[in-house]
Amino acid sequence: MAAPLIQLKDVRLSFGGTALLDGVEFTLSAGERLCLVGRNGSGKSTLLRIAAGLIEPDGGTRFLQPGITVRYLAQEPDLSAAGSVLGYVEEGLGPADDRQRAQYLLDELRLDGHADPARLSGGEARRAALARALAPDPDVLLLDEPTNHLDLPTIEWLEHELDLRHSALVIISHDRRFLKNLSRGTLWLDRGRLRRDERGFSAFEAWRDEVLAEEQREQHKLGRKILAEENWLRYGVTARRKRNVGRLAALETLRQARRDFQGTPERPVLQAVQGDRSGTLVIEAERISKSYDGRAIIADFSMRIQRGDRIGIVGPNGSGKTTLLDLLIGKLAPDVGTVRLGANLVTAILDQRRQALAADATVAEFLTGGQGDTVMIGGRPRHVIGYMKDFLFPPERARSPIGVLSGGERARLLLAAALAKPSNLLVLDEPTNDLDLETLDVLEEMLAEYRGTILLVTHDRDFLDRVVNAVIAPHRRGRWLEYAGGYSDMPAQRGDDEEAHQGAARPAVLKEPAAPRLPKAVKRKLSFHEKHALEVLPGQIAEIETKIRDYQQQLADTTLYQRDRKTFEQISSALAHAQTDLAAAEQKWLELEILRENLAED
Repeated sequence: MAAPLIQLKDVRLSFGGTALLDGVEFTLSAGERLCLVGRNGSGKSTLLRIAAGLIEPDGGTRFLQPGITVRYLAQEPDLSAAGSVLGYVEEGLGPADDRQRAQYLLDELRLDGHADPARLSGGEARRAALARALAPDPDVLLLDEPTNHLDLPTIEWLEHELDLRHSALVIISHDRRFLKNLSRGTLWLDRGRLRRDERGFSAFEAWRDEVLAEEQREQHKLGRKILAEENWLRYGVTARRKRNVGRLAALETLRQARRDFQGTPERPVLQAVQGDRSGTLVIEAERISKSYDGRAIIADFSMRIQRGDRIGIVGPNGSGKTTLLDLLIGKLAPDVGTVRLGANLVTAILDQRRQALAADATVAEFLTGGQGDTVMIGGRPRHVIGYMKDFLFPPERARSPIGVLSGGERARLLLAAALAKPSNLLVLDEPTNDLDLETLDVLEEMLAEYRGTILLVTHDRDFLDRVVNAVIAPHRRGRWLEYAGGYSDMPAQRGDDEEAHQGAARPAVLKEPAAPRLPKAVKRKLSFHEKHALEVLPGQIAEIETKIRDYQQQLADTTLYQRDRKTFEQISSALAHAQTDLAAAEQKWLELEILRENLAED
């Protein structure tokens, strides 16, 4: 059996007396693709940094196979020391790495290698950090929120790029579709312990619920056992009240186990305050247009939004999503056309730019408007500490400056402020940023129960599919089209019109018009990774077929199940995984071979 690339044993780490990691063990082997999930603050980023060798734990060991390359993508990459974007990316290359890979990735990500890193936007800095991590084609990629600040085309490009690579992956992300598409195993960090499931993220939620339900059953059994022992203590002894010392000690052990048990962390309580019912017509836009510096952002757009509609707005960064949203709610006036708002409309807005968050204001001051300790929830007073608890803020956070809050805490604070106001129109601009999976689930449940109208801008494809019933996306030259259903329903309705979804396959230039399309006479060539995959896939297929034959031969032993059931189940599971890998490899090779033949014929 090949040695693991990275192995952590009995890793322990505490902050302020609280165990963040308690005896964590973890092994990463060649080719594995794992997602690391858990609540905000559970220690996921810390664990990934320990695996990368950037943090020393309080206890435990870290093994790194000699000679392998590891690249780590931080949640907030620091580009301050680099003289140029290209220089920053090249700093991640080793002596034997291909220097052209840096420029290739910058071209793919539409970044200027000569640009000053200090002047990059959040999305551009994230793409530069991705290029640096990917350029060496490392043995191990440790990615902490790689989709943060990326638009949908870039997320889909990144998925394709990672899918073609042979690096072992560990990914932290709140983007469920991204995790489903890339992961083949799941690491769940919960209350200091790390659990592992040999299935991808698509099986995580059912597995998590099963684990937690079993945990509750065990606690119920423990409680009943303690009650029975306590009854014996009171009534089951002789008149002389003699105690069985061993049994008393066992009872105390049971009680200690109950005291030591850490229950499941609370879920946030998200509830939008419903305003009075709006009119049937909520928004009517009639042939509206908006341009900046001669560039058409919105051109001749018309739409009727009615009460109860749930509209998603998608598109590359810089395409005009927020501009369109501001036009629809009357925050921005169109250059041409009219926008009519319906009767009795009460709007609550969650702004992705977080401009309302003054860094020096405290959490309590932001929620109360600086007026005492009471926050108005739908016109009714409530103590700010109690309201904060609904959004998982401990009481001591009330006096904390907003500037020290984590990204997830800031996102929950904005939700708390927006949902406190009565509304019948919810406007959510990137509401999923920095929220953990449990909070996303609660947010979706709240939106499902909301009786008003919803306008939503997000790059989260899974969230769109679960929430909206129509999607607005850019077409070309400022044109926007509406598609029925969620994000996954859009491609079938777009059909084969490439221009209708320009930029969907690769990132768009931020803050600049899209690059002109190449003439059709220009011939597409196989990419570096496509050529590499065609070369190595036949060998990988042969290796997998050999493994399958070996597993099948072992299972042919009719006595194995009776002799060693555990080994039988392990081999059966390995066979199923190998058959899945074989089907995926053969399908990938077939697609690339067909593409190669088609390009050769052109």
